[in-house]
Amino acid sequence: MGIEIVSTGDVRFDRLSRGQNARFPESGDRASRIALCDTSEDVAEALQRFVHAGLRPTVRSGGHCYEDFVDNNPGGAIIDLSLLAGTAPPPNGPKYRLGAGTTLGRAYPELYKRDLVTIPGGTCPPVGAGGHISGGGYGLLSRLHGITPDWVTAVDIVTVDPAGNARIRRADKRNEADLLRACRGGGGGNFGIITNFYFDTLPKAPTEVVRGNISFSWDGMTEERFARILYLFGNYWETRGKDAETWGLFSIFNLSHRSSDHLGMSVTFTNPDGTVNDTRVLDEYLAMFDECKPIAQLSVHPAMAEHHPEPVHKGTDLCLAKHTLNKIPWIDSQERNGGGGPVVNRRHKYKSTFMKRGFSREEAACFYKHLNRKIDGVDLSSNTVLADSFGGAVNREQMLEETASAQRNSTMKLQFIGTWTDPAQDAGQIQWMRDFYQDLYASAGASNKYAGTPFWSDRYEGCYINYPDIDMLQHDYWPQLYYGTGDLYPFLQSVKRRYDPNNIFHHSMSIRI
Repeated sequence: MGIEIVSTGDVRFDRLSRGQNARFPESGDRASRIALCDTSEDVAEALQRFVHAGLRPTVRSGGHCYEDFVDNNPGGAIIDLSLLAGTAPPPNGPKYRLGAGTTLGRAYPELYKRDLVTIPGGTCPPVGAGGHISGGGYGLLSRLHGITPDWVTAVDIVTVDPAGNARIRRADKRNEADLLRACRGGGGGNFGIITNFYFDTLPKAPTEVVRGNISFSWDGMTEERFARILYLFGNYWETRGKDAETWGLFSIFNLSHRSSDHLGMSVTFTNPDGTVNDTRVLDEYLAMFDECKPIAQLSVHPAMAEHHPEPVHKGTDLCLAKHTLNKIPWIDSQERNGGGGPVVNRRHKYKSTFMKRGFSREEAACFYKHLNRKIDGVDLSSNTVLADSFGGAVNREQMLEETASAQRNSTMKLQFIGTWTDPAQDAGQIQWMRDFYQDLYASAGASNKYAGTPFWSDRYEGCYINYPDIDMLQHDYWPQLYYGTGDLYPFLQSVKRRYDPNNIFHHSMSIRI
């Protein structure tokens, strides 16, 4: 196809000028054109054309940027990489490739079919590889295999020289190694346009996994019981979860607002050998919640064994927990993992935290308070905090020097999510989240200077750049929240000065020159 320019008169323009967060673009802030590109050469040509025309370029692969970094680009140009997709490796090159526009939902089955391998990436099928990987993408297999940029060995990236000329570069460990490292977790939209990710090796895909859910009713949930459940969850990952035999276990606790009726916890498990022949680790984890009188149900995929619908535990309690487990092939678990991304007509706000310790009693009380809070005229029923298990292979210290992902000592990662549809609720929704976050970290412990943020301390490791939050810009130390207190951010600044001297690629939270 070559380059196709979609302008305002085109019937496709309205949809292609918007990402997955309906808050953006704001009125009058829409780009003037979108370039659809098939190849790295197309990207270089479109980029140079826009730069010479004085148009600010922003880049989209899957459209899931949490802030306005792409969509709010008044009169500028969006370079759309969604057609630059696929996993076919180059001839005589690295063994594996992901085009930047490849969605995770496409990557998993194609890599599985090509060579029975996978990436330890996310659970949202529509997310594009470009932003996901460059910002430190992680997922259900990350405790077992690390984050996705840990496996990247080369990238194709289009940069712009001081004269405004676009150039395609292949950055690997032998040539332009600093640029490669910056692209392995330093965040999207900083140094150039990544068009392809390459991998010399990838982890073998599990043969099968057990996936299940535990549900805790909000009905009758006391603050004491809530705190106990949070303690059980967090303490496991702080202690037992550090043992290598547990790294194939990944759990997400959906701490939803009380108006949603229940709290949900998902579990995914495979042994290090890719089977579920030994489920002792999973059994131990589920047994932790026995004091909540769980109802457990184990279902086995029909292709492997007969179906077992009968519950194996019964009981009742104010803290009723229901377990549902299914043993299925790994590839089926990914192809069925639909619906995880934001819906186009829904509005969103996000925040994040890396946690090194389990939940304290004070933190649990704050969660209980804000998850039970009501605001007149504001529907909080879709709001939640996702507490993801973390650590394991992610915390390999040697990766600190090879990647731009600084958080390598955490046991949980929190994602605060606000979701609504009515623009009239914007102020109330965003204020609910700001109040929650400010209250939670009002005395975070590092220093009064950092109050209201999870600044690096014995409990926290800052925030996640793939969940950007422009509220953090009010703090002059915001880069340290995302990139740590060591020499990583100065390193990224040096790479920025070398490869983007004119600051062509910029947004409100981009690396500063």
